[in-house]
Amino acid sequence: MPRHLRIEYPNAFYHVYSRGNQKQPIFFSDDDRFVFLKILGEAAERLSARFHVYCLMPNHYHFILETPLANLSQIMHFINTSYSVYLNLKHGRCGHLFQGRFKAILMDAESYARILTFYIHANPVRKNIVAQPEEFEWSSAAAYFGLTAPRCWLQMETILAVFGGDRKALRAEHDCYLLGKNDIFAIPELARAERIGILGNDDFIDRVRQSHLRQVLDRHDGEVPEISRLRKRPELATINACVAAHFGPSNRLIKKVSIFIAHKNTNYRLKEIGDFFGTGPIAVSTAFRKMQRDVSSSETLRRAIAGIERNLFS
Repeated sequence: MPRHLRIEYPNAFYHVYSRGNQKQPIFFSDDDRFVFLKILGEAAERLSARFHVYCLMPNHYHFILETPLANLSQIMHFINTSYSVYLNLKHGRCGHLFQGRFKAILMDAESYARILTFYIHANPVRKNIVAQPEEFEWSSAAAYFGLTAPRCWLQMETILAVFGGDRKALRAEHDCYLLGKNDIFAIPELARAERIGILGNDDFIDRVRQSHLRQVLDRHDGEVPEISRLRKRPELATINACVAAHFGPSNRLIKKVSIFIAHKNTNYRLKEIGDFFGTGPIAVSTAFRKMQRDVSSSETLRRAIAGIERNLFS
């Protein structure tokens, strides 16, 4: 997967997560977790980091972070370096603690803070560590439910406001999410966020592109081809014609591959793609997921699609 851009601007919100090297544990004791949370507090004090939600899993962590000073990289370098030095000294370790660099998905907090709060708090439930989110001591769930005092650096106002300041509503929606066993990555914007590093609808992505990505997207370092494709959006007819030219005009894969390429590489809405191909938004999403599976199991198909994408987006 290509590396995500570091898109930094004042008061940006991010879903930040980092995993242990080779999926190994990053916390070996409660003392380690206390130290990590202390480091988050220091980042809040020294670097004006604002932490809204957090969860410390055995081999990774998640939080929703706001950066009033547009200093995401500085904050995360401080956190990961400080904790790595501590852990290596305490446990006599050497080498990298974290697997690659941290992941930070720029997010439209107004639209997606709600679902990401559910997702982050539900991590220990999904992994069968606890039965309910509030039972896990190392997340912000119990504080949001009003069961424990929040840590002094935890900023709860923004998330609570999403639920109208009603803790009962927040708790009820958590329960509803868990009972439904929803896969949040079935939501198209969330699936796309994993590829491009931005979580938001098409309007949000366009605002980010126009306001914060112009100079970056003009670079030719090839770091993030998924994002660079946001500069241009071929007509759906052009995508379909390019696919047909590659496979032949009567090949049964034309429609499926065209839908896959359009949804993967552009910001066309599901309805726009569906209208062009004579199907509905749900069918577009279903076709995309099926083609993802087919591509992962067929090197020939993967190479064919990669070639078509080069022709369309180079």
